[in-house]
Amino acid sequence: MKKRKIQIILIEDNLKLNKALSKGLVDSGEIQMLNSFTNGEDAFAFCKKNKPDCILTDVQLEKKWNGIETIVEIRKIYPRLPVVIYSIQDDDKYFRDFRSSGILSHYAYVKKSNFLLPEMIIPLLKDSCNGRSFIDPEIESRVQEVIHKDESSPLSLLEPIEKKVAILLSKGFSNEQIANVLGYKDKRSVSRINGLLYAIWDLREDKMDEAVARTRAAIIVRENKLLNWEEDGKAYYKNLSGEWVEWIP
Repeated sequence: MKKRKIQIILIEDNLKLNKALSKGLVDSGEIQMLNSFTNGEDAFAFCKKNKPDCILTDVQLEKKWNGIETIVEIRKIYPRLPVVIYSIQDDDKYFRDFRSSGILSHYAYVKKSNFLLPEMIIPLLKDSCNGRSFIDPEIESRVQEVIHKDESSPLSLLEPIEKKVAILLSKGFSNEQIANVLGYKDKRSVSRINGLLYAIWDLREDKMDEAVARTRAAIIVRENKLLNWEEDGKAYYKNLSGEWVEWIP
């Protein structure tokens, strides 16, 4: 009895790679290419009328949706539809999107440079179709790094309006300018929020000049690290291992 081929769609915005991958997978004799796309929106429209066995997608795509966002939308129609995601991108956003996507099973997420050849992709397609999951150790390491960064972010300690003030402060806005942007009639409202920032981030001491606290708050936002300054002027932060290490500008 002839073995059924795995029916997939490919989403890859590099036209040369799209064509080469499609050909290599089809030439293997194990894959049937239902269609290929350069963006997630068109792939989603196709999937509303056609259900593939599995989706193979790059993370960075044309148009608005990236590969992970595309899978989230398609899985609203077909829960746990098998997918293989590959990427060369190292932007925190993609790892953050994956973390929040809720993708738990029937997937593989690999680094493009490690799993690019058709003979390496096909086992991943088969495994995802069989309900197994795999994440490239390099990808997993970056996901964990982003989780740590988010959980230890100084902005995570702030309420929404405090975050807005902190971000504007870090861009060099004056209290009056911040008040105008946020629609406050009185810049003293911003001054009060600044005071909260300094207290929450432990920046305000009796002898500390307000300008110093403001500058350090701006540095904390830009570095996205909860820095702690010692009397000698050196600043320290907690690394991934939870150890206090010196911050080197």
